[in-house]
Amino acid sequence: MFAQLGYYICVPFAWLTRLFYSLTGSYGLALILFTLVVKLVILPFQLKSKKSMLRMNRMQGKVKDIQTRFANNRERQQQEMAELYAREGVNPMSGCLWTLIPFPIIIILYSVVRQPLVALMKLTQENIDVLTDVVTKLGYYTAPAKADAYSQMTIANVLHEHFADIVSNPSVAEFAGQLKDINFHFLGLNLIEKPSLMFWNTPEWANGLWYIALLMFLIPFLSAGLTILQTKLSQKMNPPQDAQTAQTSKTMNLVMPLMSIYICFIMPVCMG
Repeated sequence: MFAQLGYYICVPFAWLTRLFYSLTGSYGLALILFTLVVKLVILPFQLKSKKSMLRMNRMQGKVKDIQTRFANNRERQQQEMAELYAREGVNPMSGCLWTLIPFPIIIILYSVVRQPLVALMKLTQENIDVLTDVVTKLGYYTAPAKADAYSQMTIANVLHEHFADIVSNPSVAEFAGQLKDINFHFLGLNLIEKPSLMFWNTPEWANGLWYIALLMFLIPFLSAGLTILQTKLSQKMNPPQDAQTAQTSKTMNLVMPLMSIYICFIMPVCMG
C-alpha cells in the first residue's frame, strides 16, 4: 500500500523529468531544470519558516524577561509564555513545521533521479527484471553482490552504450518502444559515477582526462563550500540570540559540511 502511494506521489515529478529531457535532449539540463522547479515549490515553505523564525527572534527579549521574573515558578512561566505567544500571534512550533515540509519533496526528487527506468521509461518491475536479465546475459552488466540503490542508473547507462543491440533483443520486444537512449554525460562528466578519493586510479585519469577525474574529486568539497556559504548568509541575516544557540550553530557549521562531503562521495555526481 505504501509502495503504491509512493509511486503515485512520484508520478508528477517523473512526468516533469521526462518533459525536460524530451525538450532538452540532455539528462544534465533536465535535472537542472527539474531541481529549479522543485526549489520554486519549496521556496514558499522556506519563506514561511524564515518569517516565523524572525518573529520568534524579535520576541527573545520578552521571553528572557519572563524566564527571569518567573525563574522559580515553572507553571507561571509557561502560562506567561503562552499568553505572550497568543498576543503576538506566534506559534513557537511553526518554524520547525515549515522546515520539515520540504523533506518529503526532496526524498521524492531523490527517488525519481535514481530510478530512470521507472521515471523516464515508465518500465514496470517485471520489465526491469527482464531488461536486467538481458544485459547480464549479453555480458554488459554484472549484478553486484549486495543490493545497489543505483542499479537502474547503471543499467540505463549500459542501455545507452549498447542501445541497438539491446533494443533488438526479442526478450525486450514487449516494451522496446519504451526504452530510451539516455546519455548521462554532461560537461564531460558521467553523472551516474561516484566521486573517488583516489581520483588518480579512475578510468578518466588513465585515459588522460585528468581534469575530469580531478573535477569529480572536487565536487564534494564544492558542495560543502556552498553549504558553508549558505549557513553563513543565513546566520548573518538571522544571528543567534543567546550563547546556547550560538554554540549549536557553531557545531552545525562543522557537522553539515562534513556530512555534505560524505554524502557526495557515496552518491552519483548528479545527486551531489
